[in-house]
Amino acid sequence: MGKSFVVIKDLYKTFRSRDGDVEVLKGINLEINKGDIFGIIGFSGAGKSTLIRCINGMETPDSGIIRIGNQIISNLSKKELNKYRQKIGMVFQHFNLFDSRTVFGNVAYPLEIAGYKRNDIKRRVEEILELVELSDKINFYPGQLSGGQKQRVGIARALANNPDLLLSDEATSALDPQTTLSILDLLKEINKKLGLTIILITHELNVIKYICNNMAVLENGVLIEKGPVNNVFLNPTSDTAKLFIKIDESFKNNHWVREGEGI
Repeated sequence: MGKSFVVIKDLYKTFRSRDGDVEVLKGINLEINKGDIFGIIGFSGAGKSTLIRCINGMETPDSGIIRIGNQIISNLSKKELNKYRQKIGMVFQHFNLFDSRTVFGNVAYPLEIAGYKRNDIKRRVEEILELVELSDKINFYPGQLSGGQKQRVGIARALANNPDLLLSDEATSALDPQTTLSILDLLKEINKKLGLTIILITHELNVIKYICNNMAVLENGVLIEKGPVNNVFLNPTSDTAKLFIKIDESFKNNHWVREGEGI
């Protein structure tokens, strides 16, 4: 498999309901190298969130293989998967923080679940909050934080267990452009410092352009295009990629990085 760190082969997922079956993922094949920042882009309903939930084990695929490092996670029992998921960090669009816990408590939570000792938890939380530049907010509650600060707490929590893989599900789509840039710069820094493999799910082309090395385009549950970001931008082959680029050109002058929008 070479240096591929994440390998997905022939992945299928169908949701069943009384109204009929909906095939959401239709034979996904994808390889992502260790240390890469990889973007998966698609319009709403393309299957992006289902794909990322299969990668982190929150959804069980109907068939296919998902390998992360040397571990085929699609073969694990529920108990084994719950333990392995500690090595997969997840950053969400709407932060998913505990309002009743301080910043310290939110970041400490996955370490408590994993059974770390109190002193080790304290040391790790302080270390990771320094990395995301929130040491001064350690005793604040989420309600006292800005959107960007909440997402930094979400990232810190995702990093608490020293994951091998970080998944970002539309992590910047609820943020203003300036704050988005600060979060993307933080993810770049984490990737560089920790050598962490990052997969970003997004519908924002600017995010892909700014941070990703490689990308894939998802349309109706099918990966219709993939490759280095520059190649896809310079020579898009799918109608979806062409449409994203056309939309991006239309908004280029008024969407990205406006002065005066706070972090």
